[in-house]
Amino acid sequence: MSEDEQALDIAIGRYAELLAANLNAQREIHFPPDARKFMRSLTSGEAAELLGVDHTYLRKLHRENKIPDVQMTGGNHRRYTLDDVGEIRKILESNAKKPGTYLPGRRDGETLQVISVVNFKGGSGKTTTSAHLAQRLALKGFRVLAIDLDPQASFSALHGIQPETDLLDGGTLYDAVRYDDPVPIRDVIRKTYIRDLDLIPGNLELMEFEHETPAAIQKGGAKAFFARVSDALDIIEADYDVVVIDCPPQLGFLTMSALSASSGVLVTVHPQMLDLMSMSQFLRMTADLLGIIRDAGANLRFDWLRFLPTRYKVGDAPQTEVVTFIRSLFGRSVMVNHMVESTAISDAGLTKQTLYEAERKDFTRTTFERALDSMNAVNDEIAALIQTTWGRDGTKI
Repeated sequence: MSEDEQALDIAIGRYAELLAANLNAQREIHFPPDARKFMRSLTSGEAAELLGVDHTYLRKLHRENKIPDVQMTGGNHRRYTLDDVGEIRKILESNAKKPGTYLPGRRDGETLQVISVVNFKGGSGKTTTSAHLAQRLALKGFRVLAIDLDPQASFSALHGIQPETDLLDGGTLYDAVRYDDPVPIRDVIRKTYIRDLDLIPGNLELMEFEHETPAAIQKGGAKAFFARVSDALDIIEADYDVVVIDCPPQLGFLTMSALSASSGVLVTVHPQMLDLMSMSQFLRMTADLLGIIRDAGANLRFDWLRFLPTRYKVGDAPQTEVVTFIRSLFGRSVMVNHMVESTAISDAGLTKQTLYEAERKDFTRTTFERALDSMNAVNDEIAALIQTTWGRDGTKI
């Protein structure tokens, strides 16, 4: 190695250490070592929306003592914790005429839904999509496991886990799918601060799977890797209704193993022509690789595949034209709803929050509500797909 190459390596290493140290300092300012993220309480309107009832009906239930009362503010307004909402949901379900009216999760004979959120290119809103989808499903009453399969671990950071400091001894999915001495998957599952949402975090250790898989394929063939995620999920299959996997922005062994375990695939699409060109290559490579692992014995049966336009600027003519173009090609495989680009989403991300965690009062009302309505429409459309896959009427979500 030349002196110039050594100097470059040293410089990059210093940059990495400098950035990590400053990120950790920022974290300690906003999130001290003993701090833990928590979910804020909800207004009666928010609680009613999650329960699928009118807020006046919710007040009536309180007046008639049919549901437990909750904390009252100084202004005599009710505030609900997620546990409050969960208990009320159970009471409403026990009195419902139709099973599943308030508890939308699996019933006997229904299969675990595994949703991989994928894109070949960074910046498409993949992690934002994954995080809001996982949280919304949990808030609506599904039992959700989220898996951060991206070595960059933005999903984990968004949920209060700093990979550089909190995962020094492992704790990612790699531990459960590694080829030598894997641990039980339950050992790497963490409870989050959101009821019914568990998490398997990610970090750079996940790259070890990419490095080790070629040797494993030489030994045991393609089956050595494509069933790793599926086999791990089989162990905890009965514990969840939905698994949401935030895949890395590349078509490597991690993504292929996740796709091999999936029942649904959500492809995020930033509606710009360069991104479409990148997606074209992604789809072509995916089809070729899926064909190879199917020939090797993989059971690839997606219940659905959808394209989700993300970071969509309302009123932007070129983006609208691109979305129209995609829809003309893929028809009903394109989501009806789009995820809009919004300063509310990016501003919430600055404090490691999603729209569901952030307080409305911290944002311009119309901006926040437009972003939230868009996010809910997207996630509820996916929830309806899940219900339809189970043979139910998905329009009730």
